[in-house]
Amino acid sequence: MFDVGLGEALLLVVLALIIFGPDQLPKVASQAGRALRQLRAMANTARDDLREGLGPEFADFDVADLNPRRFVRKHLLEELDDLDQQGPMPAEEPLLPFGERPPFDPEAT
Repeated sequence: MFDVGLGEALLLVVLALIIFGPDQLPKVASQAGRALRQLRAMANTARDDLREGLGPEFADFDVADLNPRRFVRKHLLEELDDLDQQGPMPAEEPLLPFGERPPFDPEAT
């Protein structure tokens, strides 16, 4: 999630020991864990309230879909995949026969 390696995690633990001391570190860690649980509960409540407020039409709504990358991938790239699965599109006949010039309106230019 945070892309923290073993060496970086060790460095963070050593820094926490230096800053808070070995006797205060468990207290600080428990407070941080409690705050994280409360934050998750608040986020889940907000998400549920949003879904309830939007109604049954948006039952499959996911807040993560509001991320621009995910939005583009879901709404544009999936449509392209669907078109690829349908196979090549049939060739359309040209609107003008070969060699015929399109109509020209001198007043339009």
